[in-house]
Amino acid sequence: MKKIINPWKGLNGYNCFGCSPDNPVGVKMEFYEDGDEIVSYWKPGPEYQGWLNTLHGGIQAVLLDEICGWTIFRKLQTTGVTSKMETRYRKSISTNDEFVEIRASIVEQKRNIVYVKAALYNSAKELCTEATCTYFTFSKEKARQEMFFDSCEVENGEINHSS
Repeated sequence: MKKIINPWKGLNGYNCFGCSPDNPVGVKMEFYEDGDEIVSYWKPGPEYQGWLNTLHGGIQAVLLDEICGWTIFRKLQTTGVTSKMETRYRKSISTNDEFVEIRASIVEQKRNIVYVKAALYNSAKELCTEATCTYFTFSKEKARQEMFFDSCEVENGEINHSS
């Protein structure tokens, strides 16, 4: 597994709720490439609960939507926007859980429309939530000009996540 370098880190005005390391109320996700999949490990906390000790469904949707976007960045080397997201909540997640694991991969591409499947697992590796995001991708020129995106690279060296 290789850590993905955040191409916007340090960009003036960058404050994404999902992935900015500097957003004080954001979820501060980090991403790794594991073969065809993009992976993230995230620690839930009480500030993200819906019902008592239960991770809010909207936060789960954020985690899934964000990893789908990063799948586009890394695998297709461009940007885009989510045009549709279908989410299935299967099992609640405790805000006391050690971590959650989120995985995503591209399942189909039709020109600039890309379908990404994502799944969220609790620390016991049980499938809790899954989503399919339909992404409208931009041309590399538009990604560069409007999204300040040149490429999404990985760090040298393998990382083993001890879970």
